[in-house]
Amino acid sequence: MTALLTRDDESMRPDPVDALRPPSDREATLLGRGMPTDRLRGWIVTLVLTLIGGIVRIQNLGTPTDKGTPVFDEKHYVPQAWQMLRNGGYEDNYGYELIVHPPLAKHLIAIGEWMFGYNAWGWRIMPALAGTLIVFLTIRVARRLTRSTLLGAVAGILVISDGVLHLQSRMGMLDIFIAVFVLAAFACVLCDRDQVRQRLAVAVREGWIDESRFGPKLGFRWWRFAGGLMIGLTFGVKWSALYYIAAFGLLTVFFDVAARRAAGVQRPWLGTLRRDVLPALWAIVVIPILVYLACYWAWFASETATDRNYVAIKDIDPGFWAWMPPALRSLGDYTMNVLDFHANLVTPKDKPHPWESKPWTWPMGLRPMLYAYAGGTEATGCGESTCVRATMLIGTPAMWWLALPMLGWSLWRSFFRADWRYAAVLVGYFAGFLPWFTNLDRQMYYFYATPLAPFLVLGLTLVLGQILGSAKRGFERRGTGMLVVALYVGLVVANFAWLWPILNGNAITNEHWNAELWLPSWK
Repeated sequence: MTALLTRDDESMRPDPVDALRPPSDREATLLGRGMPTDRLRGWIVTLVLTLIGGIVRIQNLGTPTDKGTPVFDEKHYVPQAWQMLRNGGYEDNYGYELIVHPPLAKHLIAIGEWMFGYNAWGWRIMPALAGTLIVFLTIRVARRLTRSTLLGAVAGILVISDGVLHLQSRMGMLDIFIAVFVLAAFACVLCDRDQVRQRLAVAVREGWIDESRFGPKLGFRWWRFAGGLMIGLTFGVKWSALYYIAAFGLLTVFFDVAARRAAGVQRPWLGTLRRDVLPALWAIVVIPILVYLACYWAWFASETATDRNYVAIKDIDPGFWAWMPPALRSLGDYTMNVLDFHANLVTPKDKPHPWESKPWTWPMGLRPMLYAYAGGTEATGCGESTCVRATMLIGTPAMWWLALPMLGWSLWRSFFRADWRYAAVLVGYFAGFLPWFTNLDRQMYYFYATPLAPFLVLGLTLVLGQILGSAKRGFERRGTGMLVVALYVGLVVANFAWLWPILNGNAITNEHWNAELWLPSWK
């Protein structure tokens, strides 16, 4: 580890025997509470719950369909993925030029179609695997945040039982890929934080943290680099990654400042600006842009992809951009056309979409979405002459209805208790939520809230950790906390089981269907 740090005079290092002394206050502050020592049990819990989550998401994956064709917004992305598969990675259908998102998620859907064919299993298997990976990542992130394998397991059960993540994992759409890559980026940022503090603790322990008022250089930070790659993959799915670039970039800067201050660096802000900001810009800004461009590899390699030769066809004067290759200029103009499409995708006042929702309804899931519906003689299997088969995107109320209290408590802990764990979760949550308020006239739907779900689970898990309490507080206090946590987790699982028929399109009676619709806004 010490080889990753930089100093001017190696001969000034203390004797290695000094490493046997107890950690100083600075070291203890930097390192905080260590990770759980039950690594084997932690991995067993992680893998078992991930397997359960995968089974839950993959079962009966071929339902629902629209007479064998995609449902809802699958009708956009599934044919585009199939076209990519046939063309070698790019879209070229000028008669249906509604290609308004980067290609990565459609490439991934195309992999499933290559494996299973043009059917529901083919276009949904990769989203299901992404949703399963979210279970894995949530457990590991929660374990790192709480330093508890038990709470990591609790987070895993909660994320398996969330209706939004469950159904989006079973749809050939894009948003589940945003959720998994954002969560992976967040995990990398947390690992980078711990690694930075470990490296600074080495400098403190060996007595050369004060050799520069700016603190030591920290060497190459692989976790931050990996976080940039994950944000770049998010960028390759949808442009909403731009907000995560800003949010996670600032988060790493504040983490670095806090670490240098805890280490006793004389000028922690200047030290961060001098030592860390430029490498952070490279990792969190430049790398995502390069990954984004790499996602267009097939588009660049083609001659007939949509708008591939846009500047030549339209005879656009390059002006200042003449130095740029025509392919990049075509991608730029194509991108501006897509941006214009999104900016003007407003709700028609005379014909609004029946399931549109605005972002203030998302935290509590007040306006879900109906993806598919069949009733009367079209639906059978419920034991009566008329049945309902409905598939509705809805967050498990036992979790989503607690979003506002969780956010309020997280803000209080962040500002008045300086609890970095809550602050980090809030950054991830608000980066996917607040930007939607910038253009409220735009068409919006509840599935845009998919990336919020893992951070909702992490926030709830932190609260449950406080309810559970420390083992040092006594058997009765711990037992009472364990009871409350167990009852809540059981309530979430029961709520998820109740919603199961309308999350999976199972046949139910009309009475059961009406009983599933708890609020007037759900109808």
